[in-house]
Amino acid sequence: MKKIAYIITAMLVLTACNGNKFHIDGTIEGASDTTTLVLEQSSNGEWFIVDSVKVGNGGKFSVSAPAPEVPNIYQLRLGDQSICFPIDSLDHLTITAKLPNFATDYNISGSEHAQQVMKIDKEAMQFAGGKGTDAERQAWKDQLARQIAADPSGIVAYYTINKYIDGKPLFDPMNDNDLRFIGAVANAFNSFRPDDPRTDYLVNVLLNGQRRRRANMAASDTVYADVASLIDIKLQDYHGKEYSLAQVASENRIVLLDFTAYTTEVSPQLNKLLNDIYQSYHGKGLAIYQVSLDQDNVAWRQAAQNLPWITVFDPGSINSKHVGNYNVTGIPTTFIIKNSEIVERVEDPTQLKATVARYM
Repeated sequence: MKKIAYIITAMLVLTACNGNKFHIDGTIEGASDTTTLVLEQSSNGEWFIVDSVKVGNGGKFSVSAPAPEVPNIYQLRLGDQSICFPIDSLDHLTITAKLPNFATDYNISGSEHAQQVMKIDKEAMQFAGGKGTDAERQAWKDQLARQIAADPSGIVAYYTINKYIDGKPLFDPMNDNDLRFIGAVANAFNSFRPDDPRTDYLVNVLLNGQRRRRANMAASDTVYADVASLIDIKLQDYHGKEYSLAQVASENRIVLLDFTAYTTEVSPQLNKLLNDIYQSYHGKGLAIYQVSLDQDNVAWRQAAQNLPWITVFDPGSINSKHVGNYNVTGIPTTFIIKNSEIVERVEDPTQLKATVARYM
């Protein structure tokens, strides 16, 4: 009963009430007039039926449904075969397919995002069943990761990090590198789509992945390798002056290395907290080295001019080598450096002030 209620609620939230509709039509070669297509809508992995339609003469079909309030993933299902695609408001898609390989021998037109999802699914088929080498698979994932970094708040990024191959997640929350990109999408949705029904789900996936990873590491009595030694960062501030993290650490007793993005909703509150810490301890040997991971440096430049500590811009954004070196899986993430050694990692900003006080 709870599951049914959840699905109904999701349907009400994700579907517009203004009478607008999206349309899908096309041709299924080899289909008969007894062939039934089912249109289904996704709610974070759960599917519910939106409509169904019989294929007409010549395999032609047409189906319409209420336009979603926010972009969402749909699938057209024939038996146990499905074709997935995103729908954004009043899209009009054309799908052509051939039987018996409905889910593999098809084409979608009418939407750039739908074509991107089709491309991802067709490329995934090349690795299903254990096909392809590890190097080929990793190269493909690297390509997808760059696409995610380019538009982390987009529906295609959401689809990509939720993609499964052979029952296993393509981007695994238990894999540190994969979790970086899951975190990028979760943070982007949280910043730019706070009212999207998927946002809480994405944030929970990220947080649960972080908790499970830490629990596994604690159980095996291991520690973060990147919380043992300082890895130098050399980036420029808004004046174009390069700052070396290693040099800043050598000149100050305590350094806060903070990875953030000024376009996130939490940025003003975080910077207020950092300012309180800075004003309390700056004269006592504390410095702040803040790395902006914004994709656009305009917001960073505007904010950086008003901040009293070192703030530098990383043009690599979430795909930067520095993000990988420090295993940053979500922002903000802050490291406490004492005597040029990383002594603690803080991912909860509410604990930062008390944690810093212990080292001063």
